[in-house]
Amino acid sequence: MPQGVNSRLATAGASRMPPLVEVARAEARTAGFHAVGITRPDPSEHATFYRRWLDEGFHGGMGYLAREDAVRRREDPRRSFEAARSVIVVAHEYGEGGEGAAPTSVDSHGGVPPDRGIIARYARGRDYHHVVLEGLHAILRALDEHARARGIENGVTGRAYVDTGPLLERELGRRAGLGWFGKNTMLIHPKRGSYFLLGALLVDIELPADSPFEADRCGSCRACLDACPTDALLGRDDTGAPTLDATRCISYWTIETRDPIPLDLRPAFGNRIFGCDICQEVCPWTRKFAAGRAVPEDYGPKEWPGDRDGDPPVPSLDGPDLVELTERVFAMSGKEYQRVFADSPLARPGRKGMLRNLCVALGNYAAMSREAAERVRPVLERAAEDPSEPVREHARWALSFVGRGRRP
Repeated sequence: MPQGVNSRLATAGASRMPPLVEVARAEARTAGFHAVGITRPDPSEHATFYRRWLDEGFHGGMGYLAREDAVRRREDPRRSFEAARSVIVVAHEYGEGGEGAAPTSVDSHGGVPPDRGIIARYARGRDYHHVVLEGLHAILRALDEHARARGIENGVTGRAYVDTGPLLERELGRRAGLGWFGKNTMLIHPKRGSYFLLGALLVDIELPADSPFEADRCGSCRACLDACPTDALLGRDDTGAPTLDATRCISYWTIETRDPIPLDLRPAFGNRIFGCDICQEVCPWTRKFAAGRAVPEDYGPKEWPGDRDGDPPVPSLDGPDLVELTERVFAMSGKEYQRVFADSPLARPGRKGMLRNLCVALGNYAAMSREAAERVRPVLERAAEDPSEPVREHARWALSFVGRGRRP
């Protein structure tokens, strides 16, 4: 074969390959992502707002958000990956649940029975960090393989983030065309609502960027602001940015901190023991487009195997019985709890944090009737003797309603 023919054949073969941007989109679909957009790793447009939000103390005890090195990295994605030339942003839906699914909000769906615990929809199955990260790594592998097949010697390198690094993922999502910032601070897709999780893949190749989503389609709607039981949503500031006071947010208290829950907020938690979906449930966009949408297998509720052979499984996290779940968690050590929920978002608050949340829910249930109070009394009395002071304090608070059958 004449000299140079091999190289010409290789070039011809490469020319028949799909553009790398199409490889990224195709692999995203194969990995189960429901939307994908691409943007440039330019500095944040919201750095001033973010610093002002921190100065107001709205981040609460989440000190990692305020570290100066982390703030600077959020202000410029390239500080997290200097070689970045594009950002691939993906959305992974966790579904509304469809007909017959347990509702999560008394306010918008008629309610879960008060003796059942409410766990945010995204947290009833596998940990989304693991699920989304696996998909992002699959996209990176596909890009690298196709780049090398084109003769790009170093292939493609990148760095994946799933709510674990100093990136402003929702801003990147808006810039990648995936939606707008709702008044509930969520990214809302115009045809899918907001029941999705974001991931970002910074890569060292330049891909054609999508147009940013410019419109604000919330208009005059106040559904999420009015429905928030703790007034954590503060509306838009003078720049138009939606503002959340995390120190009043149910998700913050039940997930992000192990501090005592403020007394004045506890009654508003009702039977919510991990996270809160109210501001999404009442959103007209989510109600219109997410209603009846099936839950992907990874996020579907399931039984969790016990820590030891012979242990009965921990019941499904889709509306679990409060007393039964409290008894199961109470019987675990901290290490056992982490092993059981190693692939669940419930690992984050740990045994102590989860028992604290459960005690609040049991206290709110006990306040509804004498029958409820008597049902929860035994488990609360045991929790009041727990080695953990935060657990004991919340159990004592809940026991204060036992015998009254209602709030004073």
